[in-house]
Amino acid sequence: MSDLKTVVPDFRIRPADAIDFSKVQRVLMIKLRHHGDVLLSSPVPAAIKRQFPHVEVDALVYDDTAAMLQNHPDIAQIHCVGRNWKKGGWLAQLKNEWKLLKTLKARQYDLLVHLTDGRRGATLAKRLSVDYSVAPKTNKRGWAKSFTHIFSIPRQGNTRHTVEYHLDALRRLGLQPDADRRLVLKPGEQTIAKVQAILAEHHLVSKRFLHIHPPSRWFFKCWPVEKMAELISRLQADGWAIVMTGAPSGIEQEMNQAIIARLSKPVVNLTGQLSLPELAALTSFARLFIGVDSAPMHIAAAMQTPVVTFFGPSGDVEWAPWQVSHRILKQTMACRPCGWDGCGGGKLSECLTMITVDEAYSAVNALLSVSVIE
Repeated sequence: MSDLKTVVPDFRIRPADAIDFSKVQRVLMIKLRHHGDVLLSSPVPAAIKRQFPHVEVDALVYDDTAAMLQNHPDIAQIHCVGRNWKKGGWLAQLKNEWKLLKTLKARQYDLLVHLTDGRRGATLAKRLSVDYSVAPKTNKRGWAKSFTHIFSIPRQGNTRHTVEYHLDALRRLGLQPDADRRLVLKPGEQTIAKVQAILAEHHLVSKRFLHIHPPSRWFFKCWPVEKMAELISRLQADGWAIVMTGAPSGIEQEMNQAIIARLSKPVVNLTGQLSLPELAALTSFARLFIGVDSAPMHIAAAMQTPVVTFFGPSGDVEWAPWQVSHRILKQTMACRPCGWDGCGGGKLSECLTMITVDEAYSAVNALLSVSVIE
């Protein structure tokens, strides 16, 4: 008779070429994209460190996006590629590239995790002599030969969230992430204190104001000015204080001024006055964030502030507010998400302009009714 108490050995389904993370000492994660993209890569170092605390994880990003990973508790060092290196001439760029390569080589990485299809990652996988390297599948010539592992990418068009796509790199290596996949963003104590002082100056109380960020660097993602102004007016009539933000660029300041000009009551306008960490601190004190598919929306999600957001040409599945209470405003149209810069490339997206103020106002109130005041 068989012994029913026989211990069954631990069994895991893993790739045949899974790596042994217990032997990995140092990892370089590369995410050379925009601010929101970089923030959405923040769960990757956390997923590694929770299972393998001994591993050091570094990040390589563009210099203007480094704030998205600043103070990340699971990142040892952040290395940067300058957006403006090319403007300094080829000799200056060569010096910067050589200095960066020398710095990265000195770190002696065992594993490179490349999260885009940029050629720099393929070059570094070879130049840094890493034991293991993983990157997304592409049709670029010689791409697969540059890496030890290739992970599949989702079908185009609203199929898989970008955070999960990033974590697929780890899954391909045999590391299955745990349930905690939240975005990681730490503004820092001094930044929080500065923003608290700004709030006090404007007589704003934590969780008693709404944070609205109307613009995006891509204006075909923006809801019409007149509709945003009407929504703000309704919320002000309900007694809500409004804080508006935007980037320092002239066009974003003009957009917010056009909205403010249509209002009969004042708002606190901090457009162009806050750094990205300060924006994160501000939104952490807000009761609710309202904005479009942009980095500030992802920042709000990282700070666990409920989000109401507008989606037009971009995919709401792959770019939705991640692991936070939210409402998405969108139109059900066969052509979206198209990714175009407006219908027919005309810079105006009808899938956004068709969203009504009533729909937006209802979404805000629905989320306010369920969000918890700390």
